This record gives sequence, structure tokens and C-alpha cells, in this order.
Amino acid sequence: MRSHKVLAVCLGNICRSPAAQGILENVASNNRLFLELDSAGTAAYHLDNPPDSRSTAALKNVGIDISQQKARQVTISDFNEYDWILAMDRENLINLKKIQPEHSKATLVMFGEFDQHVALGEVVDPYYGGDEGFTVMRKHLTDIAQAFVNHLNSRRED
Repeated sequence: MRSHKVLAVCLGNICRSPAAQGILENVASNNRLFLELDSAGTAAYHLDNPPDSRSTAALKNVGIDISQQKARQVTISDFNEYDWILAMDRENLINLKKIQPEHSKATLVMFGEFDQHVALGEVVDPYYGGDEGFTVMRKHLTDIAQAFVNHLNSRRED
């Protein structure tokens, strides 16, 4: 069975991308798909910090533990280490394209493009809002993660 190496990316790597990593691990496991996952940020604001407590709580409510993750910044080597780099929004996608080496291995996409219900392919950053935003983020990421896993599984059958 082929595995896929996947990197989820947001700005600070404490809200959306660690949540996406945890949710993808869960969805992939439930669909018997092996993914090697990590998350990172395009900025170095929160290096080595755990995920935002609101992200951790929103995922804990559905049995997913992301508390052991630590924030890191995207590196140039990530573009050849990972098969997929999943940007949470357009600004991060633009920043990733600026540093992506020519002829790199990774497929760089907006994560939300895998689910038609996500406006413009963006996963809204809940950082400056309340707890409700983290619940909405979790639900969006779960839908997108299922669509992404379905995409990978459909490619396996080709």
C-alpha cells in the first residue's frame, strides 16, 4: 500500500493546520488510508508552542487529541519531503508559492478546494474570534479531510 506524505499549512501553525493534521489522521485511519502527516506555518510566530487551546478543545470534543503537536515553520526542504502541501487560505498559498523551489516534488494546493462547500477554497482563521469559530473550523476541516481522502482513494484505484 502506498503512503502519502502530507503537510498542512496555515499562518502560525497553532489553529487550522494542527487541527487539519489531527482530523486528517483520524479520517485517513477510518478510511484505511496510510498518511504520514505534519503541519507547519508560513510565519515563525509560535515556534515550538502547542496548538491554541481552543483548537485542542474543539478537536477533543470529537475524540481527537492534538495536544502533543508543536508549531514549526515551513522549510524549503518540505517541498521535496512531502507529496502534498495543503494551504489553508489564499494568502498562505501565495507565500508558499514564493518559496517553492522550481521542480519540487510536492503538489501545492488549497486544502479547501477538495470540498465544494468551502467558499473559495479557504478555511477561515478562527484565531481572533470566539470558541464557536473553532467548532466551525473543525466541521469545515472534517468535510475537507473526507473529500481529500476520497480523492486519494480514487487515485489509488486508477
